[in-house]
Amino acid sequence: MKKLYVLLLIGLFLFPLQAEAVSYGWGYKKAADHQPPEVGKFEAILAKYDAFYVDPSGDKDIYLTFDNGYEAGYTKQILDVLAEKNVPATFFLTGHYVTDQPSLVKRMIKDNHIIGNHSDGHRDFTALSNKAFTKDVTVLTDKLKEIDQQVNVKYIRPPKGTFNETTLEWAGELGYTHIFWSLAFVDWNQGSEQGWEHAYKQVMDQIHPGAIVLMHTVSQDNADALAYLIDDLKEQGYQFKSLDDLMLKQMLPKELHLGTKRPS
Repeated sequence: MKKLYVLLLIGLFLFPLQAEAVSYGWGYKKAADHQPPEVGKFEAILAKYDAFYVDPSGDKDIYLTFDNGYEAGYTKQILDVLAEKNVPATFFLTGHYVTDQPSLVKRMIKDNHIIGNHSDGHRDFTALSNKAFTKDVTVLTDKLKEIDQQVNVKYIRPPKGTFNETTLEWAGELGYTHIFWSLAFVDWNQGSEQGWEHAYKQVMDQIHPGAIVLMHTVSQDNADALAYLIDDLKEQGYQFKSLDDLMLKQMLPKELHLGTKRPS
């Protein structure tokens, strides 16, 4: 028995038990009255790794982002509205989407929208090794480069919003900035559409200065509501900016923020 105990101690010294990695699911307490949501401890974690879920400036700017895992027939409509209204957006794409819809990806790029990395396989980043994580992220960017060699992929959104400090660090080492969101709603379940007014109300009820809005292109409700949202939010004094504008703000004094307007 004593010999077995000694062997166990030696084994623990040579091969210490690894604590199970913490895994967070992005979430927050929704706010109203044009106030950003409360994110608790996530605020400090994201700040530590230069990740964003909101524009902290307090400016009445909005950042539209769309997650694209597969095509349901509404992305063209969304792109048409964005073009008509001269509004920028970021599309976070998976490997399946890039392979399946190269013409739509080309149009996103042609229309000067930002393309973000949503991973090749839409896998839980926190369940991957560093090597597997790097491959999942790099393969997606490589697929985009095959469509347009000039595309600059620098923003990343983890599948299902699952992350931890390790995955934030890994993404930063690869040159990516994590982008979460401060406004979202259940809009990805096809067959449960409730009409464009539902999507419109979800956004208008949660809107606030600096909102990073997450919507899914598989929703007809979103596609039908988009023009109304853009027009009415502009009426309220909001401006639509790109994530590049948000990054530029971090380097500029506040009095120069108005200089980040998108050219007409």
